[in-house]
Amino acid sequence: MDIKQCPCWTAPEEAQAEEHDVTTDGIVLPWSGSALGLVDLGFVAGGAKPLVVGIAGPQAAGKTTLLAAWYLLLGRGQATTGSRRFAGSYSIAGWEAIAGSLRWSPGQAAAFPPHTTSRGGRVPGLLHLAFREADGRLRAYLLADAPGEWFQKWAVNRDAPDGEGARWVADHADVFLLVADREALSGPTMGTARGAFQNLARRLGTECRERPVALVWTKADVEIAPEMEKAVRDTVMATIPDATEFFVSVISGPGGPTDIGRGLVELFDWMLSARRAPAALLPPDDKSDPLFVLGAP
Repeated sequence: MDIKQCPCWTAPEEAQAEEHDVTTDGIVLPWSGSALGLVDLGFVAGGAKPLVVGIAGPQAAGKTTLLAAWYLLLGRGQATTGSRRFAGSYSIAGWEAIAGSLRWSPGQAAAFPPHTTSRGGRVPGLLHLAFREADGRLRAYLLADAPGEWFQKWAVNRDAPDGEGARWVADHADVFLLVADREALSGPTMGTARGAFQNLARRLGTECRERPVALVWTKADVEIAPEMEKAVRDTVMATIPDATEFFVSVISGPGGPTDIGRGLVELFDWMLSARRAPAALLPPDDKSDPLFVLGAP
């Protein structure tokens, strides 16, 4: 049979001509679905400024795994216990990129997300989430997925050239999660890990300026020496007295639910409930000109 006799067949030249004839409305979407960068913030913050969550911790401490676990719980409707509802994300592809390895597929064991490399970038990738509160308000969040190498260099030297991404997080985050890796703090290099974490805690303590901070013990299923745990906790509480403490793991604790890990939902709820401090306006003076009523020069 001659293929040209088929009414559905189109010659390559004709197909190309039809392809060129396809017209679009010229609309370019302002997001790709991947993790957001600085150029995307204007679009995301058009309605209201999102709450920026900075996740600070050493390399391989479990920061990206924490994000991936939240995303998977969110997909099952188990990430929050409050009345807020998930209302969308502009970075679904970015979330999928870090969460895919935690999914189980036939014939392939689940694994932890790959280490977030520094890539020499100046700012971290920002993952977006939006939630509808019980009162109808829409709240947006940007979670900074930054490599641990940035924070290790920033902890030693605030002005380190390779720590610029960590400085961006420190300057712009409204909430901090300070991640302590229990596996590293109980391993053969526990002394080095403790020193590096204490340097980071002291640095964050001088930079957080009363913004909410959570001390997050990752890999909570790993036992560490009580003296080590006390030394780390004392360092954090000495520099950030109002820090809230959480123990999290993708492995459920004894007696708890078997499919939501440990402490993940509680930490997520705390993070979503955090609010930035209200702006402080200068006290009005007695000048009659309304242009200067709030102390403008």
